[in-house]
Amino acid sequence: MPAKKKLDYKKEFPDLYKPSLKTPLIIKIPEMMFFMIDGVGDPNTSEEYKDAVQVLYNISYTLKIKVIKKESPSKDYVVPPLEGLWYMPKMEEWSMEDKNKWQWTMMIRIPDFIKDSQIKKAMKILKETKNPKLLSKLRYEKYNEGTCVQIMYLGAYDDEPPTIAKIHKFAEEKGYSLEGKHHEIYLSDPRRVEPERLKTILRQPIIKSI
Repeated sequence: MPAKKKLDYKKEFPDLYKPSLKTPLIIKIPEMMFFMIDGVGDPNTSEEYKDAVQVLYNISYTLKIKVIKKESPSKDYVVPPLEGLWYMPKMEEWSMEDKNKWQWTMMIRIPDFIKDSQIKKAMKILKETKNPKLLSKLRYEKYNEGTCVQIMYLGAYDDEPPTIAKIHKFAEEKGYSLEGKHHEIYLSDPRRVEPERLKTILRQPIIKSI
């Protein structure tokens, strides 16, 4: 008997996770549930950022392996990619040149079929086994981004600004205004992939201009 196919959101929903490298796309993003942690500072140097990412992976794999595989083995899945919301109190002041002032929310999606009780069980298991730093800051909640413009970006994170400007201009030319937080979805592992080959989805919430 062939092995049951794992749910992989990146493959099942190409509109969300496989946008074009060349042409921006305007898309309505559905509401999703995420594990989330908030923080402040340059992701290249902040220990808090590293700890936040670590606990997100800890809880995501604890949920998958220690809870879902035991309670619902037929519902195996690929842990979704790491995502980040990047912002400042005044978004018009947000720039790549002032990373120490960046505020961020790092997050990993929770599959839709998972129950609240299973999430709580995973958090309890993680606290009792590893109790990682920042576990007390971990939360889970729904995030409804609405209409967004997005594109696939290939390259180093620090070289993103021209592509970010491209999607902003595209949205504005289509009659939209920028609204909300800059959003990135990391499809490559920077520990294993050269900077020039990193794949990142760049996403920006927008609203129709009056």
